[in-house]
Amino acid sequence: MRFTITFIIIVLVTLSLKAQTDVRDSIKKSVDLDEIVVSVNKTEEMKRQVAAQISVISSKQIQFDNPQTSADILSNTGQILVQKSQQGGGSPVIRGFEASRILLVIDGVRMNNLIYRGGHLQSVITLDPSILDKVEVYFGPTSTVYGSDALGGTIHFMTKKPKLDATGKKTLSVNAMQRFSSVNNGVSTHMNFNLGFKKFASLTSITYNKFRDLKMGRSKNVFFDSIYGLRTIYAQNLNGVDSTITNSNIYLQTQSGYSQVDLLQKFLYQQNKSIEHQLNFQFSNSSNIPRYDRLSELSSGKPKFAEWYYGPQTRSLVAYDLNLKNKFGFNFIHLGISGQKVQESRITRNFGSYNLSTRIEEVGVIGYNLDFQKGSSKNKFRFGFDGQANTLISTAKKTNIKSEIETPLDTRYPNGNNTLNHNALYFTHTIELPSGKLTFNEGVRIGISKLNSTIIDNSFFNLPQTSTEQTNITRSAYAGIIYNPLKNLKLSYQVSAGYRVPNIDDLSKIFETAKGIVIVPNPDLNPEQTLTNEIGISYKPTKSIRIETTVWFTNFKNAITTGPAKLNGNDSILYDGQMSKVFANQNSQTAIIYGYSANLIANLTGGSQLYMNFSYTKGTITSTPTHQPLDHIAPITSNLGYSKTINKFTGEGIVNFNGKKDIKNYSNSGEDNQQYAPKSGIPAWMTLNLRLAYKLPNNFVVQGGIENILDTQYRVFASGINAPGRNFYLAIRYSY
Repeated sequence: MRFTITFIIIVLVTLSLKAQTDVRDSIKKSVDLDEIVVSVNKTEEMKRQVAAQISVISSKQIQFDNPQTSADILSNTGQILVQKSQQGGGSPVIRGFEASRILLVIDGVRMNNLIYRGGHLQSVITLDPSILDKVEVYFGPTSTVYGSDALGGTIHFMTKKPKLDATGKKTLSVNAMQRFSSVNNGVSTHMNFNLGFKKFASLTSITYNKFRDLKMGRSKNVFFDSIYGLRTIYAQNLNGVDSTITNSNIYLQTQSGYSQVDLLQKFLYQQNKSIEHQLNFQFSNSSNIPRYDRLSELSSGKPKFAEWYYGPQTRSLVAYDLNLKNKFGFNFIHLGISGQKVQESRITRNFGSYNLSTRIEEVGVIGYNLDFQKGSSKNKFRFGFDGQANTLISTAKKTNIKSEIETPLDTRYPNGNNTLNHNALYFTHTIELPSGKLTFNEGVRIGISKLNSTIIDNSFFNLPQTSTEQTNITRSAYAGIIYNPLKNLKLSYQVSAGYRVPNIDDLSKIFETAKGIVIVPNPDLNPEQTLTNEIGISYKPTKSIRIETTVWFTNFKNAITTGPAKLNGNDSILYDGQMSKVFANQNSQTAIIYGYSANLIANLTGGSQLYMNFSYTKGTITSTPTHQPLDHIAPITSNLGYSKTINKFTGEGIVNFNGKKDIKNYSNSGEDNQQYAPKSGIPAWMTLNLRLAYKLPNNFVVQGGIENILDTQYRVFASGINAPGRNFYLAIRYSY
């Protein structure tokens, strides 16, 4: 360990003492307040005119970080915790909100659909990090611009755009990447091709990832007294009999590997300087993804499950975008039409049972948005219309693996017609006063959401009501003020409202959570709502240093939780031959959430950069007689990094740190997964990491690094799988 720490210090000191540098080759985080962002109002805005907290991750930063999945991009920020129930997972947490309470957007298209659940989601890994142009994280409620689900924030992923040929000739550019990671014997292969003409361009991207079983750290965490989460046994079917197998390597998280392929095709047609058309095709498909946390559960000393995995998770997207500049009296008009198809499935079998349960969900989404902008750079009016039509087909079957006989099985969601439609109108405005010291932001949104759900086969539940309908009128607004008393000082305040209408997962899900407990629909659910006040300070003491801090406070009401209920006046029903307690989702909680974040970016002399990120969140349920901890509240999250560029060489050292989460601060809801944590809660943890890159001749770049250098064993809060141990990675990139 001493040798490793000494090695890191020597490398960083050596980098800092080098005199001759070329800053152009460095990978830098921006310190410019005039940085352009698009996630705030769906159009390009200068960051200095935005009151909300926004983080931008560039494609160069993504390439240098070499994340295996898009979830890892977010965890590298030091301000977002990413929960994982399995290696093929990644559920970001923003300001105490997770899953269906934050909004995912890809190229302007909402990813959230009618079955996004409130627990933990892995949808973000269906996005290919190798083709991303940038990621913008908008912290806080963003419902006024994006609609339902944006309670804690919006994560907007933007893929690269096809490039036209400026010379009037045909051009072909090629980018390729090959990466190997030791911690899971992971192999990633990526290629993209851009064919550009004067008015037409095509971009094609292909990525394949194969990650084998993940190795955890072997060294005891300095903040904890023992190693936990060791994989001692696992289930395997041998000659038709479920057997308990002793793991030959207890640090290898057996049954955690998976693979994935991602495809993207974009076409761009520049009709003239004012009219642009774009077609966007995306496809992602995985192998089976083992649900590691469930596979690690034991019952009477044996594995509880013989099989538990998500079937191949597929995401398909086709989108058409029309962009008009200076047409019909507007500076900018955008029309977007999109279609998505998502399929996910859950396959489970108890240890020693022949019955394999398969539940499949097929989701279709058609969306549109029409956006207008008019005004100058200092006084902009924007308004637009948007909507989505969601459909769901839920099917299930039970298969006897010995006889191969299939029989009906209760579905996760109602087995009839399931729809959820959103339509809304929004208006936003930004004005910067002539003095340049005051800027005002405001916006308002009003819309309607309609849900319909029916049960065709009622034989499993025998419910008295077989259809559910709900209509919600939705409203949200925000207002912000920015004061620049000095050219290098920005003070901001914003108040913003967010909402999330109940979806099919909230309102109509019917399933047995445990023996003797059945969740039934509740048509009386109301939308969840938040109101957030935040104060921000951004200060640039010099041209190359920026310090930002944000303090925020959120009122959360009508929070949807699961609790005891009655059906037709009874608190129990007969289900699957057994009397079971009736539970239902209810608007039973109000809560307060507050916190603060800070970051520092300093571009030092000689091609060096120092940066720091820090985030703290606290959440409390106020609707109970004794205030209880709210779920999804991450512990302290932070990182500290130093990078140096010398000619064609760039090196970076990073320290990642997460604070302790005491078991007394875990939620009683079960969403925090305390069963996968030590009895005292998740201990604090720290990792040391090193990244290197060198530009070779002929457009080659070689990258390498060591992650979790000390091979520390730790687990991220609410996760059901240990984090990666020491990881050596090597990547070769080529561009032509």
